[in-house]
Amino acid sequence: MLLHELVETSNTVSATSSRTEKVELLAILLKRLDPGEAQVAVSYLSGHPVQSPLGVGYSAVYAVEESPAEAPRLEVSDVDRVLEDIANTSGPGSKAKRAARLSELFAAATEPEQEFLRGLILRNLRQGALEGVMAEAVAQAIGVPAPRVSRAAMLEGDLTIAAAKALIEGPESLADAGLELLTPLQPMLAKTAQSVTEALDSEVPMVVEQKLDGLRLQVHKDGEKVRVFSRNLRDVTADMNEVVAEALAFDADQLILDGEGLLVDDSGVPMSFQDSMSNRVPGRPETFGGYYFDVLHHNGEDLIDLPLEIRRARLEEVVPKQRRVASIVTNNPEEGERFFSDSVANGFEGVVVKDLEQPYAAGRRGSGWRKVKPTHTLDLVILAVEWGSGRRQGWLSNLHLGARDGDSFVMLGKTFKGLTDEMLEWQTTKFLALEASRDGHVVFVKPEVVYEIAFDGVQRSTRYPGGVALRFARVKGYREDKSAAEADTLEVVRSFLK
Repeated sequence: MLLHELVETSNTVSATSSRTEKVELLAILLKRLDPGEAQVAVSYLSGHPVQSPLGVGYSAVYAVEESPAEAPRLEVSDVDRVLEDIANTSGPGSKAKRAARLSELFAAATEPEQEFLRGLILRNLRQGALEGVMAEAVAQAIGVPAPRVSRAAMLEGDLTIAAAKALIEGPESLADAGLELLTPLQPMLAKTAQSVTEALDSEVPMVVEQKLDGLRLQVHKDGEKVRVFSRNLRDVTADMNEVVAEALAFDADQLILDGEGLLVDDSGVPMSFQDSMSNRVPGRPETFGGYYFDVLHHNGEDLIDLPLEIRRARLEEVVPKQRRVASIVTNNPEEGERFFSDSVANGFEGVVVKDLEQPYAAGRRGSGWRKVKPTHTLDLVILAVEWGSGRRQGWLSNLHLGARDGDSFVMLGKTFKGLTDEMLEWQTTKFLALEASRDGHVVFVKPEVVYEIAFDGVQRSTRYPGGVALRFARVKGYREDKSAAEADTLEVVRSFLK
């Protein structure tokens, strides 16, 4: 299939707000694919290349200035081959070689294809074909209910693999999908609630469980073999000696456990996310370990379709109490809020409220899990803004956030999260009027505008001169009532460090 056919569909999907129309457009294209193109096309239409990582970033992509081809001639398979070459290029001179291959690719692409390739390579297409939409499109293309595709994708750990099998082998391949030991599946995720009271059902007891700010871990055990996978399904076994040793000691031959890797101090208080990420405290390797809240497979039996209440009972059979995440079962809002407050006071990130009747909805933000965390905000000055790409192309988007430090400002990180189209349009006009200088795609502005920024925490950082950075920063709004002199100080920001 020619790339331009896929690009046309992508652009049309992006232009419609109707989910039904998006699904229909994608399904029509999927039916026309050659079998060998299935996985690549599904991946591209989902907004990302098959290869990860590619080893090229924003500067490399936008450094390419090839004149577009007059007529489309690139095949989808051609693009995949070039990106595979780029991903496999390493060693001396690799940067120049990757740049040369990118130039060759863009020289063979038409203008719409070039724009698509930039978004694809930078994972910034924003065409509205998210995984749920794509699963529905695959289901429509092969004539099966969408939940069958979603379930197969969950069990395979990758929608593109499940979709490719179904498009190549037919709907019957979906029935073959099942949990496979030592092969990761997508983790279940939690939606957000503003409070424990909001998340609880006053009529039915629910689990209120401490939320750990560590590394999401999926631990597979098959006899003497143990594999540990991260949230994004990367194999991290080599860095998890303590977790592997723990799993080998659990009283089961076969297990798939869901939990977190966490460092705690001598009194059991969780240490910072950064400490857990580094997986070590000098002289105290014993402080790192796995803490588990779910079991998905036990001795030959898949448990994901069973209610959480049964899975929790099975977890208690095989994982000792000191390695299980602390929780209570209640339908009393006061009791739940008290557990939340105590958890936060003891250094935990918050709580997750879970429905005891829910199965494990892998790869989805299931309604059966609701996370509750304290909300932190800072009033920060905007120091610079970056031109956007993809859906945000033509607008100033990514904000450089700064705190007051004496008579100057110190950068704490960047964010574009939380910005609506109206805010993008407003701030483009606003910041261009305040432009002080420019460096490539970065517009430096006079430090006059204050935004209210929500964040999940503060971590140590060698990247920024203040030595700290915000975690999961997102825009709440423009503080018209505040001047830069009233913005929060670096000292205030540092007070959030654990």
